[in-house]
Amino acid sequence: MTKFLVILALIAAAIVIYAISAYNGLVNKRNKVANSWSQIEVQLKRRFDLIPNLLETVKGYAAHERQTFEAVMQARNSYMSAGSHQDVMKANGELSQGLSRLFAVSEAYPELKANTNFQELQRELSKTEDKITFARQFYNDVTMDYNNAVQMFPTSFFANRFNFVEEPFFTIDEKEAENPQIKF
Repeated sequence: MTKFLVILALIAAAIVIYAISAYNGLVNKRNKVANSWSQIEVQLKRRFDLIPNLLETVKGYAAHERQTFEAVMQARNSYMSAGSHQDVMKANGELSQGLSRLFAVSEAYPELKANTNFQELQRELSKTEDKITFARQFYNDVTMDYNNAVQMFPTSFFANRFNFVEEPFFTIDEKEAENPQIKF
């Protein structure tokens, strides 16, 4: 009888140890998702801060391109008021599309393209876009790892009990995937 109790105690201890390990693993993965989202926000904020300087530089050369400026500023404002991850993703798509149009417009102004301030801002924005792309890829990788843990047995058993929910992937909308249409 004592052997049976010892075996039962060992099995119970193994289950408790596994439960603690599974819970801690889920917390770790959830925190990686949150951290990687924060990294995206850091890069989006960096891009966000570059936009007013870029617009002011372009305005001096292409003042009549008001609709493009307004679209970029509207997207920037949408980012400022974004509350959820989905809102941030949507605002990011609008901002990317607006910036693409802005750079396409700048092609029509050789003096602007030759302006060193514009060139530096364009370089900084390009570097930031690369960092955003990397941060989005990393976020999606850790989100996939976390979502797999939330969905797959046996950790899904613990995920459901402790209210771990799936996180959304950072996606682009169809408009962002299209090439901007510029009309002169």
